[in-house]
Amino acid sequence: MASDDDSNMDNASVYSFASSKCETPVMDEGKEEEGCDDGYYDDFEDKLMDAMSSATEKSVRARILALEAMTKAFKTRFMYDFIEERKVTILDILEKAIKKGKGEEQGVAANLSSIVAVTLGLSDDTEFIFKDMTSTLLTALTDTTISPSIRAKCATALGVNLFIHGDSRASEGGDIVKSTMEALAGNFCGSCLKGNGAVPTNLSPATTNMHTAALTSWALLLTLQSSSAIYHFAETLGLKVSEILESPDVELRIVAGETLALLYEICRESDADFELDNHDYLLERLKQLATDSQKSRGKKDRRIQRSSFRDILRGVEEGYSPSDVVKFSSQRLVLNSWCRKRQYDSICAVLSSGMNLHLTENDLLRDIFGLGAAVSETNGAGRISKFERRMENIAAQKARTKNLSKLRDKRADVII
Repeated sequence: MASDDDSNMDNASVYSFASSKCETPVMDEGKEEEGCDDGYYDDFEDKLMDAMSSATEKSVRARILALEAMTKAFKTRFMYDFIEERKVTILDILEKAIKKGKGEEQGVAANLSSIVAVTLGLSDDTEFIFKDMTSTLLTALTDTTISPSIRAKCATALGVNLFIHGDSRASEGGDIVKSTMEALAGNFCGSCLKGNGAVPTNLSPATTNMHTAALTSWALLLTLQSSSAIYHFAETLGLKVSEILESPDVELRIVAGETLALLYEICRESDADFELDNHDYLLERLKQLATDSQKSRGKKDRRIQRSSFRDILRGVEEGYSPSDVVKFSSQRLVLNSWCRKRQYDSICAVLSSGMNLHLTENDLLRDIFGLGAAVSETNGAGRISKFERRMENIAAQKARTKNLSKLRDKRADVII
């Protein structure tokens, strides 16, 4: 589990949570261990409990491995009941790891906090827990002694955590959301033009990645705001976001462009004629990026940039909305707005390979994306478990081998 490979396999070792066969001896009168079905026992939760215990050990490496194990477990299985019963313990582990941990441990804990938030959703029981978690992540984001790569993960976690639990903050005047968005803006503005109009060129890749994560989370939290609040952000930070289009980093430029398209989309819902003060310049710059052929940029970067900015230009100029289709299980999710696309991309960045599973089983995500109640995969499909399918395949293989052996022994005639 030390690797970052996010495989969809549910079955693997202690930190990969293997499913193993029950050992039936040691039971009274030869009875099998309670809970076993046909000699098969899924010890996934037992190994997960071991990982939670290891998350409090003195060894830093042991704690990191345990947090990574929990991360993979909560991605590859939807474990609402398990987390709900232990939410205080789990959130306490994460908070201590972010506050007192160093480097990689903080980053893994920040990412895991987002997965827990997506799994648990919003309730009266979780509100006070995630309020403390948000404050912890915000402190880490603004701590310049922490490496930019770790602060980037804290920025991503802040965006997702507040997106899930942000509605409850409205009754508090939105102070937490407001202060978080201010902190995120203060972060990504480091990639805006300098006072003399020059483009910052001395930023490290890790710092640029941190600015990208901060802008992404800021845009995600925009989708929670009222129309009046969106207008305020457009007036105060719209020009700053436009300046980031000059960044030498292609990913940061694309996020800035999508954020501008998102601003235009939301503002035009109440004002069809909405435009930023630099609208003409913005259109010209977007056209340049949509047709960029500079040899100084990599071929792959140019291709991705042109494809992205063609859509962004149409969004700003014509009000075009993306129309992407995500297929999962036997269902389809249509991303038909910049707002919906930003929400999907941000949550997908956290869940990665577990996104399709959560879209299928997680009621919170199904509600966010308008998918309705969860549909059982067994309804009308006749699907069986992996174990049952494997046993059937083994039995069929044995039958084929036995039949072929008989034919060979008797030198059976072959009828053509």
